[in-house]
Amino acid sequence: MKFSNRIVNMQASPIRKLVPYATKAKADGKKVYHLNIGQPDIKTPQSFFDAVKNFNEEVLEYSFSQGMPELIDAIREYYKNYDMDFDQDEILITNGGSEALMFAIIAIADAGDEILSPEPFYTNYNGFASAVDVNIIPITTKAENGFHLPSRNEIESVITNKTRGIVLSNPGNPTGVVYTREEIEMLASIAKQHDLFIIADEVYREFVYDGLEYTSFGNIKEIQDRVIIVDSVSKRYSACGARIGSIASKNKELMQQILKLCQGRLCVPTLEQIGSIELYKTPKSYFEEVNAEYKRRRDLVYKKLCEMEGVICKEPKGAFYVNVKLPVENAEDFVIWMLKDFDVDGETVMMAPSEGFYSTPGLGKDEVRIAYILNEDDLTKAMDILKKGLETYRNLNK
Repeated sequence: MKFSNRIVNMQASPIRKLVPYATKAKADGKKVYHLNIGQPDIKTPQSFFDAVKNFNEEVLEYSFSQGMPELIDAIREYYKNYDMDFDQDEILITNGGSEALMFAIIAIADAGDEILSPEPFYTNYNGFASAVDVNIIPITTKAENGFHLPSRNEIESVITNKTRGIVLSNPGNPTGVVYTREEIEMLASIAKQHDLFIIADEVYREFVYDGLEYTSFGNIKEIQDRVIIVDSVSKRYSACGARIGSIASKNKELMQQILKLCQGRLCVPTLEQIGSIELYKTPKSYFEEVNAEYKRRRDLVYKKLCEMEGVICKEPKGAFYVNVKLPVENAEDFVIWMLKDFDVDGETVMMAPSEGFYSTPGLGKDEVRIAYILNEDDLTKAMDILKKGLETYRNLNK
């Protein structure tokens, strides 16, 4: 039987593809500290569960294709806190941020077109684009300068007559970079000059540390008609399983086009929308506490990494990830070895190899993404295990 080239060429998730090794490790009696996936252990606000429990309709009906008006209004109120004002027809509810990304790519690019993205990037940008025959063109950034953007000339050098947009996460996944206002304005200027859309993945908006200023693309007035904001409750409210995302754009014509895709998949689950209405009413104090918790975890992980011989990384400034160069030739082999052949008192660590976060062949081969989403005690144990694992692995491979 023959499969489509699209599905054959679509990469497996570097975040999830090594799960069988972790499953086997657990079956063998090992405890695995999962630093490979952005699944927070922060409690989901109780208001979500209460809203779902209190649902008392006799029929669980289809929702509107664009999403429940009450949820759209709740998101509109949320954005007003960030000086962004959207009309109700300028927001669409999606099945997680993932569907929002897919819909945005489909709406702005045809088969053979190109979308730029600073690499390393969220691996599904490549997966979703390749599924519809769109090419992600990398703008390479480096660990040595904290994964900040290169010069305008370097970015413009990869723009062609097939370039339709730029997609990026801010704060960054997998790097933890927070782009400066100057970087945001540079991309805005490039998008305007070259008639490009910007798909702004801003799902980690609340997770910015050290008093840094955060600038949303939604705050750059002169490009409002070409900005597509992708958002989600998953990380913001530690509600990954709810699968509620959204697209917001001041470009009403674009939103009418994307609505066709929403209609094609009928609707987003009703109960999750009902719960998410309440999530968007969560008080600001929740974010202050969560932000402080992640900063403590960031500080712990970064300090431990700096104590490991041969490890290269810059302090991440946002989200809850750090992308790390390891003193190994092949990070994926090392991660597999940690799961199969190494433990400390029956415990080991799982990370995400970073090669799959790059589009340029060969880059990221010696890097891993670490998600600091565990409590401080577990993170301390995990980092100590990683240090011992690196020492043992390097001795074995001398």
